[in-house]
Formats: sequence, structure tokens, C-alpha cells
Amino acid sequence: MGTTFTHTCDHTTWRFPVYNKVKDAEHSTIRRACSDDAEELSELAFRSKASWGYDAAFMAACQAELTVTPAYLAKAQTFVYGTSGRVLGFYGFLTDTTTQLDYMFVEPECFGSGIGRALFEHALQTAQDQGVLKLVIPSDPGAAGFYQAMGAQRIAETPSESIPGRMLPTFQILIGRSS
Repeated sequence: MGTTFTHTCDHTTWRFPVYNKVKDAEHSTIRRACSDDAEELSELAFRSKASWGYDAAFMAACQAELTVTPAYLAKAQTFVYGTSGRVLGFYGFLTDTTTQLDYMFVEPECFGSGIGRALFEHALQTAQDQGVLKLVIPSDPGAAGFYQAMGAQRIAETPSESIPGRMLPTFQILIGRSS
């Protein structure tokens, strides 16, 4: 069973499965993020990251990397999942042949609802449509199982940009074929 999601900028329509755990799922949309979303997306990223039980000092050290700017939104492929006017998740990446998933966050209360899966599938389709061959995913250790379940392969550990000495699992997923 699917429902229609309308991209609010150019009215492109996508079909995604409806997940029963998402309250008001029949009114859910995946749309391109706009510059006005930057503060709300930053706050969502911070809440989502904090849900893994990190202390205040750790979260303060991560503040800059969790901040989504209007400049980033202007140049990146960034999409939000929302329902009834509320943003429940988002992802973002800059397009290149090999692309890194910069952001992938879901409201903690919605973990396990299917929003992450819908966003990830949308990200893969968007990346493929942009000619991306490989998506590299630096992950929080708490989200590693999600990316493995989505078919991504663990390829390395990468140093954290905000916490010296901390290593993060890094995944990749091949999504296109070169000609």
C-alpha cells in the first residue's frame, strides 16, 4: 500500500509506503527543505543525537556539526518528512559522484516507525537521480544497526570532527552503475 507525497517546490510526486506506527501517516509528506527550515532541522538533529544518552558536554561539542544552515540548504539535496505541519525527520547531502550523507535524523519518539526507512529510500532515489554512484555514511554508533538493515556495508571507522579521539563507524552503499 502506498500514499502520494508531493514535493512542494516543483510539485513532483513520489510514492512511498505508509507506516502504521506514524500517527497521521496518510497526511505525511516528503518535501525539499527550504531555508526557513534551518533552525527547526538543527533542533531536531540535536534532539535525535541526544537521544543516544550523551551528556551535556558531549552535545555541546557536537553543536556545530548538528547545525543546519540556510547556506547548506540552498546547495544540498535536503528533504524533510513531515505530517500535519510537523517535521519528524530529514536527510541532506551534497551531490558528487561519491556523496556523503551529511544529515539523517528522525525525532526520537518516531524511532522504529518507518520514517527513517522512508527517508533513506528517498535519499537513495534522489542520489541515483543525481548520478551518484556511492553514498558514504558516517554514522553515530547508535544508528549503525539501522544502516546495516538498510543494506549499507561497514567500510571503516572515521575520526569524529567534534570529539578528538572518537571514532565513528562509516558505511557505504552502492546505488548506481557507471556507464
